[in-house]
Amino acid sequence: MYVADLHIHSRFSRACSPALNIPNLVEWAKLKGIDLLGTGDFLHPLWLTELKANLKENGLGFMVHGSSDLPAGRQGIKFVLSVEISSIYSHKGRVRRVHNLVLLPSFEAADKFQKALLSRHATLASDGRPIVGISSKDLLQMALEAEEKAIFIPAHIWTPWFGVFGSESGYDSLQDCFEDLTDNIYAIETGLSSDPAMNWRVAELDDRSILSFSDAHSLPNLGREATIIDGEFTYDGLYQAIKDQKIAGTIEFYPEEGKYHYTGHRNCEVKLNPEEEKQNGVVCPKCGRGLTVGVLSRVEKLATRSSSETFPNRPKYRMLVPLNQIIAEALKVAKTSQKVLNEYKKLTINLGGEIKILTKVDLKEIERLSGPKIAEGVDRMRQGKLAIDPGYDGVYGVVKIWPDGEQINVETPQLGLFG
Repeated sequence: MYVADLHIHSRFSRACSPALNIPNLVEWAKLKGIDLLGTGDFLHPLWLTELKANLKENGLGFMVHGSSDLPAGRQGIKFVLSVEISSIYSHKGRVRRVHNLVLLPSFEAADKFQKALLSRHATLASDGRPIVGISSKDLLQMALEAEEKAIFIPAHIWTPWFGVFGSESGYDSLQDCFEDLTDNIYAIETGLSSDPAMNWRVAELDDRSILSFSDAHSLPNLGREATIIDGEFTYDGLYQAIKDQKIAGTIEFYPEEGKYHYTGHRNCEVKLNPEEEKQNGVVCPKCGRGLTVGVLSRVEKLATRSSSETFPNRPKYRMLVPLNQIIAEALKVAKTSQKVLNEYKKLTINLGGEIKILTKVDLKEIERLSGPKIAEGVDRMRQGKLAIDPGYDGVYGVVKIWPDGEQINVETPQLGLFG
């Protein structure tokens, strides 16, 4: 089994950190405990040139940084070519805005896919996540023509404005979007505002892997969501594991912390849970404009099963609070401060990576290195002793380890892999 974060971005995407380069990605993947990292943005010509200069193909569909003499096994961080593409197009009488993630096993396939998009007049140099006027279905067809084992994953599927199931510009089913090519969709990405259990309620997703990735725009956000793959550590193994639903589990953001969990209107600071939305409708009571329908309500609309139904045979998952956030709250400083970074690196370098620290490292070891307050924070996170103020309409939710007021206990499904 290995930990994979396959949806990230480079510094060539808008609103992304300039520190996103290959050496830094390698360093931070180690700090996080990630084995396989997507490159992000491989269609951007400058980033693709940089990838070719910094990474070498290992003959198994992955890339390595450094010497090509590295053994083909698990030593070192591996990369797989990945890119998120924004498709904006008209289909079935509506404008659609859908983001999709494409994974490929070689630079040869990447070059072929890039040329195919350029032949359709796609602009690839302006943003690492290119915007194209090509339908999701046609994009899937082009990816399969470039590489028959291309992995095509609808990204953050519930995001209102850019998810395939999004309330504002998406579809009510994968079949509506991909039509006769739907059988080539082997997986979906949950996005930060939904968790696997919310997706299990939709019958159309029963035969597809439920994946979670970080969509990181900065180094500290790597691995905030990730997937544990149960398969051979090669591209073919990854492809087969996703196709056959060989997913051991996922690491999740608290979905309430996602910025589209509830329905609302950020300008008027109006936020509604699904029950309040049913009572008040989807028009802002302050300004009269339409509210952005949140993920929780959208899931409720498309669900074919009750929220009370159990799924004992599904992969388990674990909702975590990022370690830098715990440290910042414990020290009462900003999570971007140098003090937090120093403490973070001390812990991760000595104790085996963030994921391990958050899930299984003995609390006494954390206390020994960083003191009782940070150890207490990790313990509270593990127990789900948190206060959560859900996000809405582009505003991230807030999770607090030490709430100012009444404590809210959150039941966290335990991922057996980390038991």
